[in-house]
Amino acid sequence: MGQRLEKNKKPGVRYALAPLGKDGELELPIIDVTHPAFALALTPDEVDAQVARYLAGPQPFAKLPRFLQRALLRFFLRKSPLGRGIRSSQGSFLAGLSTYLLKLGPDNLGEAYAHPVDRRIAASVSALSVRLRLQDMARLLAETLAPRLAAAAGRPLRFVNIAGGPAMDSLNALILLRRDHPQALGARTVWIDVLDQDPDGPAFGARALAALTARGGRLDGLDAKLLGIRANWSDMVPLRDLLRGIHAEGSIAIGSSEGGLFEYGSDGEIGAVLSCLRDEAPADFAMVGSVTRDDETSRRLRQG
Repeated sequence: MGQRLEKNKKPGVRYALAPLGKDGELELPIIDVTHPAFALALTPDEVDAQVARYLAGPQPFAKLPRFLQRALLRFFLRKSPLGRGIRSSQGSFLAGLSTYLLKLGPDNLGEAYAHPVDRRIAASVSALSVRLRLQDMARLLAETLAPRLAAAAGRPLRFVNIAGGPAMDSLNALILLRRDHPQALGARTVWIDVLDQDPDGPAFGARALAALTARGGRLDGLDAKLLGIRANWSDMVPLRDLLRGIHAEGSIAIGSSEGGLFEYGSDGEIGAVLSCLRDEAPADFAMVGSVTRDDETSRRLRQG
């Protein structure tokens, strides 16, 4: 379908092209958790209240037979990029760029590709939780890195992002560091290594990083690169080789997996990754990850 460019760009927001299969290349805003268009300031009580309202409300199609539910969903989601991504994830997990669309929020979806059902999905409590998760991950990464960077001027910085898609947690950690600790990044080199089996997410992440480091961007002048590594978290070889290289070069390193390994991996896969990190990563390596409670509320949100 070619390129669909955003005609109504928001001031202060950078954009980059993302490959989205049959939808072609979509020009998407780059999430910046410090920008008013993306920043969320909700208290835990406010979040709980939104979840409670959702759980108390009617569930669409809940009383219909499953075959009719599926038929109606196919009909309503037929023109929805977000809907198609969610449908294709059934029995698996949501691809990196589909998850990214969820994180944009309803007001940041572009007129060139979004349909009313996309905005309805993006306004849901489930989408809100994903947006909050990204914001929390970026903050935790930045807070963990700030003192280490201050104590080791000039050493390269390496992000190891497992199942990271576009690696927005890593990019936003850099944005927070540049804002809150302007001397921390200094003249050091930054690498974001993204291990993901879907190359489209890291490809968009690399374009987003290039836009952010360009003149006038939030990371203007930063010497940063994003590299996608085709890998599945059940295969330890790519991760082991990457960690050994990082260890040998003496870089500061931090790992992350937002909405990935700790939410979808089996106990055995998670244990194998953590063992690899323990054995091969530098001594001061830290890992930041998200995990979802296995309770009735979480199951209802996922189902909805």
